[in-house]
Amino acid sequence: MITATLAAVGSGMANEAGKQLYLLVGGLFGGQARAPERSAELAALAPQLLEAARRDPVVAGRLAELQGLALRTFQQPMVLSVTPPPPAIRTFVDRQEPLRRLRREALRKHDGRPRRALLYGPEGIGTTGLAVQFGASAHDRYPDGRLYVDLAGGRAGTGLDAEAALRSALRGLGVPDGDIPPGPGDRAALFQRLVDGRRMLVILDHAHSAAQAGPLLAASADVFTVVVARRRLPGLDAAPIAVEPLSRRHSLHLLKEAAGSDVVGRLGPALPAALARCAGSPYALWATAAQWAAGLVPDAGTLVPDARTRVPDAGTLLPHAGPRTDDTTGGGSVSDGDAFLDDIYRALDPGLARLYRRAALWPWPAFTAGPVAAAAEVTEEAAGAGLDCLVELRLLERVGPGRHRYRPLVLGHAERMASRDDGVPGCSRAMERTLQWYLRFAVQADLDALPERWHLGAAYEGATPGTYPDRGRALAALLDELDNLVQAVLAAGEFGFGDTACSLMEALWAVQLKAGRHETLLPALRAAAQVADTVCPGTRMAGRMHIYLASALIETLGFDEAEREAEAALVAERRAGHLRGQATAVETLGRVKLARWAFREADDLFAESGRIADGIGPGDDGVDDLPRIRALLQRFRGRAQRGIALREGLPLDEAEGRLTDAIRFFDERGERYNGARARTDLAELYVLSGRRDAALPLIDWAVRALAEENAGYHVAYLRALRDGGAGGEGGEGGPNRGGAGSAGTTPT
Repeated sequence: MITATLAAVGSGMANEAGKQLYLLVGGLFGGQARAPERSAELAALAPQLLEAARRDPVVAGRLAELQGLALRTFQQPMVLSVTPPPPAIRTFVDRQEPLRRLRREALRKHDGRPRRALLYGPEGIGTTGLAVQFGASAHDRYPDGRLYVDLAGGRAGTGLDAEAALRSALRGLGVPDGDIPPGPGDRAALFQRLVDGRRMLVILDHAHSAAQAGPLLAASADVFTVVVARRRLPGLDAAPIAVEPLSRRHSLHLLKEAAGSDVVGRLGPALPAALARCAGSPYALWATAAQWAAGLVPDAGTLVPDARTRVPDAGTLLPHAGPRTDDTTGGGSVSDGDAFLDDIYRALDPGLARLYRRAALWPWPAFTAGPVAAAAEVTEEAAGAGLDCLVELRLLERVGPGRHRYRPLVLGHAERMASRDDGVPGCSRAMERTLQWYLRFAVQADLDALPERWHLGAAYEGATPGTYPDRGRALAALLDELDNLVQAVLAAGEFGFGDTACSLMEALWAVQLKAGRHETLLPALRAAAQVADTVCPGTRMAGRMHIYLASALIETLGFDEAEREAEAALVAERRAGHLRGQATAVETLGRVKLARWAFREADDLFAESGRIADGIGPGDDGVDDLPRIRALLQRFRGRAQRGIALREGLPLDEAEGRLTDAIRFFDERGERYNGARARTDLAELYVLSGRRDAALPLIDWAVRALAEENAGYHVAYLRALRDGGAGGEGGEGGPNRGGAGSAGTTPT
């Protein structure tokens, strides 16, 4: 039972409750036991824990409490909520043979082999539409749902790695971010467990390799997995089904259905060439039909554009658009696969063409009108109207209210047009404007989500809070745009805007602090730290980037790397002569020690951090923050001393006093978030010392305060603590391990 409990705790480390249960384990050991370097190794401690419980009835009682809380936390039944595929299209022609082969594999008698198929063909040939159409026609066969997982990611031609693909699939199954296990093995096991015994269709779209799709290939007899790829994937155990171009007859039928027989009929001699350029690609035919329906037919002298269906004129839609010189001289196709896109692009008015290509300077997950307007130098209203036109022309896909994205084929074409028509300098300037838009957005939201913290980036100069009505909605705005903001950090680094990359990362601290999302942020955090070391080594900003990265690594159990990053921060802050930053770096080293159950070492580092802060004199940077710095260190020292007392059988009075002092300070300052976190620490202490009645009011206050700030990452744990038993008192880490705050840079 102990082994199973520890294994469950280790696999549940992605959420707050799991992390706190992990921390509790540290307090059950005597001596100088250290935390395992990987959560998967936790179960190996079961024999030692059993022996400690046999020797000490207090330890036995705490262990029983941990087992009960783990049972309640990790054995709740999972309610499957499947994210469905995109809707099927109304006009669907031909494809009888691949549909027949899909049905044959789906209905094949189960003989021990999982039911799987690989649909493959070049971009735009209709593989995704075919898979979706099959799912729609077989709806009754899969009563437990049709799960759609898009494996595309990053720049065109790359995809999600297996670990990220598993996260995407589990999200699609309704698993909250906080409940997704941290390791790929545990994620794969959870995925198989959730789909086992269910009658489901799983569509894995835009697969790039067998290794990427492999962990998502269900073994269950009643799950049919359809992998969609551009090519046949060596090593993939699935029935291969090639998707061929449409015949001329079916291509013409689709054009008439999409554009109208009257429009197609008026094309005359231009029709054969247009069909040839579409090459039987359903997407090319759809886009060409949309072009014709809008009156954009550059090579058909017989067709006069209908004023009612034309794309709005550049003068009214995009008032700042400059003249184009490539409408008739661009000539030829950049690649045979997108020749039809050249036709459409040449027929766009100049402003719309500029919007089309400048939105494609980076593979944004799903962009809105704001950053595109900045890139194209138009108003947001004009950009929104232009994006709507591009959707109508099937050059963009609408993926949510006000959000758009490119198909991979179109993204590649638009990038090439930007390179050709704007050149490197023009693309760089457009990207700089885009990144500045994201930076302004993030700074305003960050100011409202966490107004009490101090800032370094010049982007905060002159910025004032008040854009959002409350902290919770400001944080929600950052979360809604988070994927794009992470990409903005990466783009800023790649385009050489190092200061912007660091400032963007600084503006995301509220997300890291209150919402977790550490795995999502880690690529940007690593990029920002590397950029800072390149463009501003040995500065306060470099120190801050390393602190942020170290904090995320503590949360994800990367203790060795977290310690190196905190030490790098200390070196940078010392070179900069910045005492507040030095105090922060030393405190972060202390938080690493808490995460490793090294309580006395942690307490010593927190005390050292306080001594450094005491050196901040009148007129020095950070002098106004000294009371707050000391309150934060009181909280952390209280946590460290709590661990020491519980492990060594000492009184808890000193830890209680420090935590109570921290709560008093935060309440006087009106810092509800930090007050809630300190109350969580004290509530855990009361629960562990048998004073549950004293803990409950603290928990209820913290739940209310954190819910108001949209900090659900912490609320789930508090509810588990209130409803079920103990909290964490062992090695400190995670959001309650100290990753949430700092004496200087970090603001809990």
